[in-house]
Amino acid sequence: MKKVEEYIKSIPDFPKEGIIFRDVTSVLESPEGYELAISTMNNELKGLDYDFIAGIESRGFIFGATLAYMNKKGFIPVRKKGKLPRETVEMEYDLEYGQAVIEIHKDAIRPGDKVVIVDDLLATGGTAEAAAKLVELLGGKVVKMAFLIELPALGGRKLLEKYDVASIVTFDGE
Repeated sequence: MKKVEEYIKSIPDFPKEGIIFRDVTSVLESPEGYELAISTMNNELKGLDYDFIAGIESRGFIFGATLAYMNKKGFIPVRKKGKLPRETVEMEYDLEYGQAVIEIHKDAIRPGDKVVIVDDLLATGGTAEAAAKLVELLGGKVVKMAFLIELPALGGRKLLEKYDVASIVTFDGE
């Protein structure tokens, strides 16, 4: 049986020279790879008490919504600013060059709700940290963060050290 990492294509020099891009779409293109990725991520949630999965735009939607469906939990989209139709709360965070803003619906989380944050990639951790702050701003508790891929050299786990963080596959380098 293949491992999840065998379904991830590595693209050298993308988006710039010296970077190896870890392409998760190759996992999604394979029914076996996608099933393996989801079942492996789902194992990280076994026995965990939670109410919602919050998936970070955009590939976090693919993994998070599937996990929410499988576990009969609600799904909360964490989106880029200006994409959600109801009243939102937003959080600004730093990127490598500049800043970005994500938001969730203001009524998506109630005080005491337990939330798992899901995304495809943990790199610097800025987006996941901003998502966690949004959950906490609304009175929710982040009980776990689950990522398909982690790039440890970029330090995201350190930024998220107050959370329970799980990643399925790790790759050296950027």
